[in-house]
Amino acid sequence: MQITHFGHSCLLVETRDVRVLIDPGTFSRGFEELTDLAAVLITHQHADHVDVERLPSLLDANDGARLLTEPELAAEFVAVGIAAEPLRAGESVVFGEVSVRSVGGLHAVVHPDVPRVGNVGLLVHDGVQTLFHPGDAIDVVPSDEEAPDGVHVLALPVAAPWAALKETVGFLRAVAPRRAFGIHDAILSSAGQAVFQRLLGTLAPEGTAWSATP
Repeated sequence: MQITHFGHSCLLVETRDVRVLIDPGTFSRGFEELTDLAAVLITHQHADHVDVERLPSLLDANDGARLLTEPELAAEFVAVGIAAEPLRAGESVVFGEVSVRSVGGLHAVVHPDVPRVGNVGLLVHDGVQTLFHPGDAIDVVPSDEEAPDGVHVLALPVAAPWAALKETVGFLRAVAPRRAFGIHDAILSSAGQAVFQRLLGTLAPEGTAWSATP
C-alpha cells in the first residue's frame, strides 16, 4: 500500500491495481490532476473534506470512478445531479484487491450550539495492511471484527476546533496502530505543526512509529 498526502485530510491510496482518493477538500492541492481512480471516498460534508468546485472536473477526468460518501452528503449530491452512492456505517465496498469498511456515523462535537453532521471513518484494507482514516471523529476505535488484524496505519487528525491534544493522544493510544502520521493540520502554522509533530511523536504509544508523512 502506497499513501500520498495531498494536504490536510486528502489521501491517495494505491496498490498494484487500485487507486482510491479520500477527502479531496478545499485545503488540499494537487489531487485535481489525478487519473485512473477507482473511487473517490468522502467522509463528510464539510468543505475542508470535499471541494464541490473541483470535484466535478475530477470525476470527469476519472470516468467510471465511483463516488461514495457519507449518506447525508450523498443525498445532497444526488439532488443536484451528481451520481453519488451512500456509504453507511458498517457497510463495506470492494475495488479489486482493496476493501473499504465504514465505521462511526457522527462528526465530533464542535460545540453544543453546532449541529452534528454525519461522518464515516474509513478502514482501507489491501489484503496485507489496513489504513484507518477517521474523518472528523476520534471517538470510535475499530473493533476486532472491523479490523481483525488491527490498524496498521492511522491517519491521525492533528488539530481541529473539535479536538484537544489530550483527546488526540487518547485516540492514538486507543487505536494503537503500528504506524501513524498526521492529517487535518491545515489550520496550524508551520511552527504549530512542528510543535504537534514533536508532542505526538513523544506521546505515541509504545510500538507505534510516528512520522510526519505517510
